Amino acid sequence: MYKLIDSSGLTYQSPMPGTLGGHRRHRIYGRLDCPGAARAIARGGYVTQRVFFADEDTAIAAGYRPCAVCLRQRYNEWKAHNRKGSR
Repeated sequence: MYKLIDSSGLTYQSPMPGTLGGHRRHRIYGRLDCPGAARAIARGGYVTQRVFFADEDTAIAAGYRPCAVCLRQRYNEWKAHNRKGSR
């Protein structure tokens, strides 16, 4: 069983692994092979905050934003949308 985060941000057990990883405190999601996450994990400070999602819609519904490293286009879209919303 795998521990994933649902759309309300709660943890649940799944027989399928997540397709995306994230950082709980920073509320960021990205690809499992993200170079930024890999660097952070190598430094040792990321692992305790690591979460997983079944898909992108679930990560967004749980309040997470796209990673600026591995999901650059999605991040730019998110940033542009949120910048407009704050004016």
